[in-house]
Amino acid sequence: MTDSHQGVRALVTGGASGIGAAIVAGLRDRGASVAVLDLHPGDDALSFRCDVADDASVRAAVAAAVDALGGLDVVVNNAGIGAQGTVEDNPDEEWRRVYEVNVLGAVRTTRAALPHLRASGNASIVNTCSIAATGGLPQRALYSATKGAIAALTRAMAADHLREGIRVNAVNPGTADTPWVGRLLDAAPDPAAERAALEARQPHGRLVAADEVAEAVAYLSSPAARSTTGVDLAVDGGMQALRLRPKES
Repeated sequence: MTDSHQGVRALVTGGASGIGAAIVAGLRDRGASVAVLDLHPGDDALSFRCDVADDASVRAAVAAAVDALGGLDVVVNNAGIGAQGTVEDNPDEEWRRVYEVNVLGAVRTTRAALPHLRASGNASIVNTCSIAATGGLPQRALYSATKGAIAALTRAMAADHLREGIRVNAVNPGTADTPWVGRLLDAAPDPAAERAALEARQPHGRLVAADEVAEAVAYLSSPAARSTTGVDLAVDGGMQALRLRPKES
């Protein structure tokens, strides 16, 4: 591993499991000091309980993380929850609940972090978005709507804060091999068939690994990417951009 993030101080929401945990590990391997903000944090000195659906909780956790880190250079807005169904399958309460976490959670965390990022010489925000923001996926109306909001928010934030020296980008994973996807597979009538279907819709023929998403976040948050802002980087095995011909039987 390189020392590309030596001296970088970062916080990752939803950093205790899945893609978030891989991001934390990847940044630490590159020399960064990383605080984990999560509803169920670990017990190390840089783990803080944070409910991104509650503004007071976010402000307290960000303040504690910045104090422990001695400043802040990178924010990774990764916390999120899933949702299934068409536009008619979820009640208003569920729409509000998922938006509170997936969209307003990123808003709250960024809002609390901005005063600290402005003091950094290499400020960067990376939002975990999704292929659901760029491709129409069946049975994902609510989830897709929140990720579409994150994609638009990323570009707006990049425009707002560029001249303050703060870069804002997003990473767009395809269907990743995470605990949430694992639970979906376990609940399916035929888990093996469901996994095969999810793998088949990605051109490279498998689920995306959490470590692969972490690599993209490491690049976007690196000082080496200081001319990269306002973009979403797809890590989806070609799902967004490629249209392969069917395999010959």
